Amino acid sequence: MSVLAVEALSKSYGGVQALDGVSFSVSAGELLALIGPNGAGKSTCFNIVNGQIRADSGRVRLNGRDVTGASPRRMALEGVGRSFQVAQVFGSMTVRENVQTALLAARHRLLGFLRPAATLLRAEAEALLEQTRMAARADEPAAALAYGDVKRLELAMALATAPRLLLMDEPTAGMGVEERLALMALVRDLARTNGLAVLFTEHSMDVVFGHADRVIVLARGRLIADGTPQQVRADPKVADIYLGRRGGAE
Repeated sequence: MSVLAVEALSKSYGGVQALDGVSFSVSAGELLALIGPNGAGKSTCFNIVNGQIRADSGRVRLNGRDVTGASPRRMALEGVGRSFQVAQVFGSMTVRENVQTALLAARHRLLGFLRPAATLLRAEAEALLEQTRMAARADEPAAALAYGDVKRLELAMALATAPRLLLMDEPTAGMGVEERLALMALVRDLARTNGLAVLFTEHSMDVVFGHADRVIVLARGRLIADGTPQQVRADPKVADIYLGRRGGAE
């Protein structure tokens, strides 16, 4: 059974059809890239899945359960983690404290963080930092990290909820070539090891075609391609889209 199943999602804004009957699924251990030109409907689709906006019609199922219209908080409780295009960490805290805060929030114990940080979920935080290759930076303030390390810290924080599905919005934005390829290789390893389903949007085609297991392409709110990176790269409709002769509505 798929971790995420999106069924015939549609959404319009006035006379603009942002999504038109979009369906796809993501399985455990799979990295699915959602791509398309600006205005294709990617953000609308992503934010419906996350619960930030409501679809006009269609269904979102998580682990077989209908979660259509659920709030972002409910989605987090159902096992959905998220990272953002602009990394969101606490610069004044250490790397470890950031992860401890995420763990406490996931367990509804944020007020407990008023006690000394070193006593709270330290082992769990360090295990997540080990997974994301940030253990050596645990005692450094997040504000002192290079941007690639900030993104790995944000990944550790997203994993604090023990998600079944991870949503990544432009995960490599602002990163150099080597940094972004290294980050996505890490995400792929975590997905395989933890049985994590990953849905990500991305503009860097080296990331998409180098690391995704499957790629889906939106144009004018419709799904025009769904297949392996090789299949999608060879699809004439996709080539047409990226040559700029078609677009859509975000």
